Amino acid sequence: MSGVQGKVVAITGASSGIGEATAAHLAERGAHLVLGARREERLKAVVERITAKGGSAVGVVVDVTRRADLKRLTDTAVERFGRLDVLVSNAGTMAISPFDELRQDDWDAMVTTHVTGLLNGIGAALPVFRQQRSGQFVNVASTAAYVVKSPQAVYAATKTAVKVLTEGLRQESGPDLRVTLVSPGCTDTEGVGKGGSPAAAAAIARQRDEIAMPPSAVAAAIGYAIEQPEGIDVSEIVVRPTAQA
Repeated sequence: MSGVQGKVVAITGASSGIGEATAAHLAERGAHLVLGARREERLKAVVERITAKGGSAVGVVVDVTRRADLKRLTDTAVERFGRLDVLVSNAGTMAISPFDELRQDDWDAMVTTHVTGLLNGIGAALPVFRQQRSGQFVNVASTAAYVVKSPQAVYAATKTAVKVLTEGLRQESGPDLRVTLVSPGCTDTEGVGKGGSPAAAAAIARQRDEIAMPPSAVAAAIGYAIEQPEGIDVSEIVVRPTAQA
């Protein structure tokens, strides 16, 4: 199956930012969406906006750090639409800080969300894809996986792990599956400048306000990877504002 029309796409972190923009982008192109996020009311609002415009979407409360939640997300896709064509692993946190502040709970949150959460998604979707003999993983990393800037070391390490795991998964996927890494640069989302060190959060929020691209730009990149003809794997996309160094 090529194009977006009729594909069943599950998205984590779908209640705001890149996840919400991707849901809107794919819904306009005829995808059936299974949207996962922790914030139930925000998630319901996204689903309602999509369905009010004639789109097809259902919401599932999901914490990606819990294996059972990802299994429920993929099970919902199969039960509701008969299959799962794409899993977009997008949930993230950017609670950055200098090491000397020892914000270890924030470190743990980034590791469990970006690394454990990604692996939980793979564990839930891979058996479905193998049984179908088709499917696509789209994993959202960051330009921080390519360039480490202080005080983002822990964040960059987790996003580098996403990059490495995605490439390893691609190598093992075989001819029936597709695996795509999408690495956004500075993007105008609420997660930028939220949590972590107050000074670091304020600095990155200022950068967002000065140069950030809209989340719709990342959504379009994700849509491009999904819409490719069968047998074509767009393995890696880096998308950033032109003003970003």
